[in-house]
Amino acid sequence: MKQKDKRNDLWQQIFKFGIVGFIATVIDFLCIYILKEFLHLPVIISNTLSFCIATIYNYWASIHWVFNVNKEKNPKKNFILFILFSVMGLLLNDLIVWFTTYEFNIYYLLGKVIATAIVMIFNFITRKLFLE
Repeated sequence: MKQKDKRNDLWQQIFKFGIVGFIATVIDFLCIYILKEFLHLPVIISNTLSFCIATIYNYWASIHWVFNVNKEKNPKKNFILFILFSVMGLLLNDLIVWFTTYEFNIYYLLGKVIATAIVMIFNFITRKLFLE
């Protein structure tokens, strides 16, 4: 494949990742808000549950639309890797939300924005490297 084609494919993939990420972020933020404000769950529990719900959508969309998943790789292995990196992203997300909320006294949803931005970069890199 030509270098220009690879670059165009990468930009198209980043664009698709952005769309999927936006939808997953909306799901994530709606869930954390509902869990925290209406069900009165603690911030970290709300964050963990909302992250997991959004990750399920993100997995499906990433496999079916964003990444050119290597069909020669074992789908179970792909799923395990996706979950492993998602758990790492969740831990990073929870850590950032906890620090911003409890150590820096920042409103939890603003802390969630910071965490989401950082974890989004982590997610793209790890999924690109290990799913393709």
